Amino acid sequence: MKNKLLILFVLINFSHFAFAGSYENLLLAVKNDQTESVLDYLNRGMDVNTTDSHGLTLLMLAARNGNTTLVDHLIQRKASINYINQYGETALLLAAFSGKIAIVQQLITAAAEINTPGWTPLHYAAFSGHLAVIEVILLAGAKVDARAPNRQTALMLAAKNGHEAVVKRLLAAGASAILKDANEKTAKQLALETGNTDTARWLE
Repeated sequence: MKNKLLILFVLINFSHFAFAGSYENLLLAVKNDQTESVLDYLNRGMDVNTTDSHGLTLLMLAARNGNTTLVDHLIQRKASINYINQYGETALLLAAFSGKIAIVQQLITAAAEINTPGWTPLHYAAFSGHLAVIEVILLAGAKVDARAPNRQTALMLAAKNGHEAVVKRLLAAGASAILKDANEKTAKQLALETGNTDTARWLE
């Protein structure tokens, strides 16, 4: 009886350590763009919606890296497209922030949410100045004057960071230059505060 219990104890602990090792190796494979290794772990039963310690799913990590092949595989395996991490981010937000336009297009085709609560993909793309991503997001139906938690719009974010081409595009899409953020500042005021006078002149 004691021998049986000892064997059971060893098997349970071996399984625990094997799972822990697989978990770490899976995340490492995603972060290092080792697509075949990731698929091998998934084929062996690892959860397609596995998250790291920051709440980033495999899809989020692959999207941030710009790994279109892995993103496609994860979508096919029914990964959660609109999963929100502890920072309120989705895979689409991370792809938009990083300027990964091919990933952005993949996720939108897979029904990723465009007008997310709080920060939106348009906010993230405008903050980083990714004009091509903004074009795709606008075409998909993004609300141009959506408010971030600090009440700032995509136009305000682009203005204060000096992304002149983005500012012009958002204005052409109907963005309002007279809206104010939580501190009662307009896009023009934010641009001037950061020394972006060339950007501010479009916001008269």
